[in-house]
Amino acid sequence: MKDNRRNRDLPQINERIRFPTIRVIDMDGSQLGIITPSEAMTVAEERGVDLVLVSDAADPPVCRIMDYGKYKFEQEKRAREARKKQHTADVKEVKMRYKIEEHDYQVRVKNAERFLKSGDKVKATITFRGREIQHADLAQELLQRMARDLEELAEVQQAPKKEGRNMMMLLAPKK
Repeated sequence: MKDNRRNRDLPQINERIRFPTIRVIDMDGSQLGIITPSEAMTVAEERGVDLVLVSDAADPPVCRIMDYGKYKFEQEKRAREARKKQHTADVKEVKMRYKIEEHDYQVRVKNAERFLKSGDKVKATITFRGREIQHADLAQELLQRMARDLEELAEVQQAPKKEGRNMMMLLAPKK
């Protein structure tokens, strides 16, 4: 059972191709016709390259004469490039108090702006200490002001809501 699974994971190249006849495509893209795998292997060996199964769904299955090592390297290179271009949206946080000074508030807005421009979400959090929790309405006004200040860059994903001794709001970058 394990041997069958191991063989299925291996690429079908050279001697591993087990079909009575195959359609063979040359290195330059021209068709050599429908021949047996052993004949195709002979042609590939003469050129010092491999016979690679491209599509087993076709009738007859399609094989290509190519340098398998080079082909595999190109595939891996494409996959690495694709992974490099991916960007995962992180959640960045800006923390403040409801009685924040104007300059400090502007610094938080600038930071949030920077995060949004780089494609990250922003979690704006206001923390309360002691009896400050009585002024939740002021904190909510501050978060709504921040949403207005950032409205051309962000949309409110989660409206301001109280969670214990904090009030938070989530902003997502506009597409």
